[in-house]
Amino acid sequence: MKHDSYVMSELQSIREAFAEASSFLAGHGCNEPQRSSQLLLEHVLGLSGAAYYMALADPFPPALKAQWETLVTRRAAGEPVQYIIGEQEFYGRAFEVTPDVLIPRPETELLVEAILRYGAELWPDGTVAVRSEAAQEADGPAGGRAAGGQAPGPARSEAAQEADGPAGERAAGSEAARPRVVRPLTAVDIGAGSGAISVTLAAEAPAWRVCAGDISPGALAVAGRNAQRLGTSVDLRLGDLLEPFAGMETDILVSNPPYIPGGDIAGLQREVRDHEPRTALDGGGDGLDPYRRMMEQLPLLPAPPRLVGFELGQGQAGQVAELLGAAGHWNEIITIEDLAGIPRHVLGIAR
Repeated sequence: MKHDSYVMSELQSIREAFAEASSFLAGHGCNEPQRSSQLLLEHVLGLSGAAYYMALADPFPPALKAQWETLVTRRAAGEPVQYIIGEQEFYGRAFEVTPDVLIPRPETELLVEAILRYGAELWPDGTVAVRSEAAQEADGPAGGRAAGGQAPGPARSEAAQEADGPAGERAAGSEAARPRVVRPLTAVDIGAGSGAISVTLAAEAPAWRVCAGDISPGALAVAGRNAQRLGTSVDLRLGDLLEPFAGMETDILVSNPPYIPGGDIAGLQREVRDHEPRTALDGGGDGLDPYRRMMEQLPLLPAPPRLVGFELGQGQAGQVAELLGAAGHWNEIITIEDLAGIPRHVLGIAR
């Protein structure tokens, strides 16, 4: 397809510039040409919302003509508008995006909503009870009373038990009277990208400890800037899937991993195929490699997370649900459809 440069006609209103650019983009095979034109115009003019619509009848500022032509030409060549203007809205917040990260999609907001909803249901105050060292020692190395309700060793005589009398009762009462020891709920996002998931969770659930990992240093840099600009704290770690979180108590595991089958990438829209990072797209032969590997890496954690949430591609929900079921850690498996009715997210919950 021919990708000639856009040259704006002289003496136009902003509305006419919008219409002309929309037609030019449509002629060059751009998806959503009118939406692209509006986003580019708002960016060039520094306007948004009502201010943009009120300015449509105004003359297009001549000083902005060269910049406008350059941006429309870039979009006509297939570059995503989000990379051109450097941001994408997600969950009501503007996130910086660069070619180092996947552009956040609206359907991922549904995954965030589900994690927030079930997280609040499982941990209403955003904290997790921690067993005291004394209680753990009382259980003994093999679980002691936890398994059978009685400590190992020879049976004690009735006289010895009576000798404990009130002292034994006081010990039990003392244990019960101790303050409840808690730690913040810990949520881990695998494949941080722009930080859309992790930063949103941190902003919406400030009592939680939110961590995120990515194999790309460039992506982590973008996520870090988004966390800072949006006033959140996210523990960002470089590494492959669960490896950076080995040994970390993890209550929630959430991920929107690469899930496109490798052989399908050539047939994607050019905006995705030619511009978004392949490491954020390619999920292996059938697109399910990251899910399998995360299940294999679960022993890196002290215990399986009580809540797991994955985004996935069309037609993959059944297989991912089977993976979670086969792991045997979650007694409730939920599938969530996107706005188009496509099963898009699978959650595992340990009640």
